[in-house]
Parts: sequence; structure tokens; C-alpha cells
Amino acid sequence: MKITKTALPGVLLLEPARFGDDRGFFSESWNHQRMAENGVDIDFVQDNHSMSKQVGTVRGLHFQSPPHAQAKLVRCGRGALFDVAVDIRKGSPTYGQWVGYELSFENGLQLLVPEGFLHGFITRTSDTEIVYKCSDYYAPECDGAVRWDSCGIDWGFDGEPLLSPKDQDAPTLAEFDSPFTWEAPV
Repeated sequence: MKITKTALPGVLLLEPARFGDDRGFFSESWNHQRMAENGVDIDFVQDNHSMSKQVGTVRGLHFQSPPHAQAKLVRCGRGALFDVAVDIRKGSPTYGQWVGYELSFENGLQLLVPEGFLHGFITRTSDTEIVYKCSDYYAPECDGAVRWDSCGIDWGFDGEPLLSPKDQDAPTLAEFDSPFTWEAPV
């Protein structure tokens, strides 16, 4: 597995090796022991899978607050999407900054989004599937969102995105009081 650090400390781009032949390919998308050997020691407890029918569907920017904050490991099961993480840790030198990557079935890339970051994506193809692991169980009382267009993200899309009412009505980043605090590395 190739692990690439991004401009946001803790957010990682993972590229699992694919072993293919005329039948297709095999890929190990997560191995706790190998990741721990590389400094990533997260216990994932839940897997989620969603499908978006239309190009230009935006889901996010979402987070789950403490005490049920979630790290996520995101990959594209079918189609293509632009996946984004935004730092929302108060006091962080990168607060409000974002990174985004094209994840597709073809490229097999994955994005590791730690606790303290917003997560969202926009679909590039119809019938796009996203599959992701979470480090804590879904807790509706801790579920939150920040408006998708309030963080300066270049989504690479010119039309009107398809949004849920939750995402459409979310507060902007400027209005948002983050429940996360940055801790300087020791």
C-alpha cells in the first residue's frame, strides 16, 4: 500500500496495490496491522455504502462530534467522485483549509479523513457508489454539517448540485462553532 501525506496533517491518500489478470484484480483495501506499522492505528467499527444516481450530487460537508467523532476511510466502489476533507479543529494552523482528490473505481484511491475534519464529495458520474469505514458508530445526536459552498472548495462543477435539505440548510463555516480543538504534536 502506497501512503501519501496531504497538505493537511493526518489526512492521507492511500493507494492499495492491485494484482490483476485476465479475470480482473484483487486488492487489499485495509489491513490494520500494516497501517499501524505506518503510524495509522484506527479501529474501524462500521462500514457504510451509498449510491448517488446523478452527476453533481453533493453529500456533505459532514462530521460527527465528540464523544462519537469519526475517522473515515473512503473509497469509490463504482463510478467517480471528488472527495474532500476540511480541517475544523479550533486553533489548528490549517483550520478551514481543504484538500480534495478524485476517487474512482478505476484508480482505486482511498482518502483517510481523521476526526476533526469535515468530509464531503461530489459525484462525477451517474450511479456512483461510495464505500467507507468509520471509527465510531453513527450517533444522530452528534451528526452535523457545514454548508458545502462556504469553505472555498473548487468542486470542479459548473451546474447546480443536487443537495439534501440537511446539506442545503447547514450553517456556513463562518457561522459554525466547531466542537473540535487542535492539539499540537509533542
